[in-house]
This record gives sequence, C-alpha cells and structure tokens, in this order.
Amino acid sequence: MSTFSDSIERQIDIDAPIGRVWQLVSEPGWWINEGEIREHRLEERDGLTVVHDATHGVFSISTVEFREPTFASFRWEPGSVPGDKRAEGKQTLVEFFLEERPGGVTLKVVESGFAALPLSEEDRVKAFNGNTEGWRIELAAARTFSLADVTAAE
Repeated sequence: MSTFSDSIERQIDIDAPIGRVWQLVSEPGWWINEGEIREHRLEERDGLTVVHDATHGVFSISTVEFREPTFASFRWEPGSVPGDKRAEGKQTLVEFFLEERPGGVTLKVVESGFAALPLSEEDRVKAFNGNTEGWRIELAAARTFSLADVTAAE
C-alpha cells in the first residue's frame, strides 16, 4: 500500500499573457533545470523529443497532447536515455493547464503515475517527494521567465 498520493498538483499565478506562458510550457522538458529556465538542445528521435541538459543529462519525452493555448501533456521517464526499451508504465504523465484570469494566467501542473513506477516503495516515495518540491521550484522559475519579457517590454 502506498504512503503517498499517485499525483502531484501545484499551481501558480503569472501576470503575463497566456501566449507567453504557452510558449514555455509547450516545450518538452522545459522543467529540467535548477530553478532557472535555460535552453536545452532538443532532438527528435523515434517519435520522442530527446532533451539534453548540461547538468542533469539526457531525457526522453513524448508529447501526448497539445490544445493550444490551454493544455499540454507529456510522458517522461526521469533519467531515461534514448534507445532504452521503455516499458509502458515507466513514465509519469505531466499535464499543464493554463487558465486566463484578470491580469494574467494561472498555470497548474499535475504529474501522475508514481504508483506504477517499477521502483521499490522507498524509491517511489523519494521520487514523489523530490518532484513535489521540484514543481514548486519549477513553477516559480516559469513565473520569473514569463515575466522577464513582460517587464522588459514596459
């Protein structure tokens, strides 16, 4: 029996146009960083986007669905490398929801699928807890990044 929820939900208000926030969240792997959005080398390979991050390495991400400009979803296997045989259920699903509000956008992320990861209970809890904190950091980075162009234009 799991001692944690199967999904993480976090949200943040961003005082920027929805198109600016969409530009970020529709990029596979934008959340792979250390709290500051940076460019990644992206390559398409076998229906996947391979994200190369200078610090964290290489990740394989599949795009599940786009409904511009309000919804983007991806499957990713943290630490996956291109060419690995990826079994169904080894990835978590990351969904981004954008909702316009007066003065900007509410960005919500839902990451689910932790209970199905082929890991020990201890490692699943560790992954869940790490990503819970990670999404707090990444949403703050998304806000900072999205606001940078808005304040520069003023």
